[in-house]
Amino acid sequence: MARAMETLDIPDLRPRHEGEDDYALIEAHRHHGLARDRFGILISFSHADFQTLMRPDLTRQLETETMRMKGVTSGPVWDLFANSMLFANGARHRARRSPLQRSFAQPIIAALRPQIRHAAEALIRPLLGQEKIDFVERIAGPLPARIIASILGAPEADVARFTAMVYSASRALSIASDKAFAEGSLAMGELADYVRALLEQRRANRRTDLLSTYLDKVADSDLSEEEIRAQIVTLIIAGSDTTRMATAITFARLLEKPPLWQRLVADPDGLKAQIAQEGLRHDPVVALIPRVAITDLTISRRELPKGTVFGASLIAAMRDPAVYANPARFDIDRCDHPRWHPAFGHGAHRCLGEALARAEIEETLAALARLAPGAHLSSAMPRLKGIGATRGIDHFTVALA
Repeated sequence: MARAMETLDIPDLRPRHEGEDDYALIEAHRHHGLARDRFGILISFSHADFQTLMRPDLTRQLETETMRMKGVTSGPVWDLFANSMLFANGARHRARRSPLQRSFAQPIIAALRPQIRHAAEALIRPLLGQEKIDFVERIAGPLPARIIASILGAPEADVARFTAMVYSASRALSIASDKAFAEGSLAMGELADYVRALLEQRRANRRTDLLSTYLDKVADSDLSEEEIRAQIVTLIIAGSDTTRMATAITFARLLEKPPLWQRLVADPDGLKAQIAQEGLRHDPVVALIPRVAITDLTISRRELPKGTVFGASLIAAMRDPAVYANPARFDIDRCDHPRWHPAFGHGAHRCLGEALARAEIEETLAALARLAPGAHLSSAMPRLKGIGATRGIDHFTVALA
């Protein structure tokens, strides 16, 4: 079966043409069903294949294989991959995830919305009237980092340092240059040390916060100290990096189309949820989810053996014309969203922080519409970039009027 795979008609993912964006590259391959990237991973290009590849009876989450592909077998990033719920399956995944399972439930996050709204307004107000604001640096980035720091009970004085560590560490989880990986790894080590100190403080002095509750739940578990720490590091990174980019690109899309922006200005609370929903579809921040087959399976009419490594492409799935009408259009009135938004994954690995991410995106957009109705882009429209792992975003500036 493994020998047969070598003869399958699966093309290599071709090099990107000059100026070609991610979506054009994806569309150029969609009719193939699958394409092989430079690591030998098979990228899928349909919503149906995405759903199949996320089935736990057919595939599993990659664990430390991703790091091994990069030649990494030790260090702070390896430690995260080896101990985080994100890169675990079955009983180990459940043991790591369950102590945090209810911490981000919908009712708990609904109660946090006034705090999120206030935090967004506090970031926006001092910038009103300015013409060239780095939106990611000044608003989209600080907001989720501040909220997760607050949830964890990190001191206010640490927020700036905390924010810098989080976003630098997140670079090590993407397909990056050796230099970017080294810098991200260093920040990951700093972040792990910071979390270690926070946990030690909470063990000595319990409070009514998430960390205290978490420590109570893991006290009699079989989680190692490395696993206990890794889940909080995971929570911090997952709860910050993707949300900042989703907020930024969705705001930019609205400013790119002034009539849509004015609709939000006229009804911020009525439209914020459906705008966030469409932003998450139109410009997914996580490009793909790596999975490995645990049995022989059929994908895009190809018989593929157990052990095949796939990249279930979110970019392709959420622009699949078989599911979405006019998928390249940013349509805030869209009625064809699936019940479960693919941007947050699927099944046992569905994002724990979905409700929090939605609340942060929605409340930030609504606050901008209320406080800066005349906002407009003061630089070129940014783009998200990357078809593997977490994407990056261009620098862009806005005027808040």
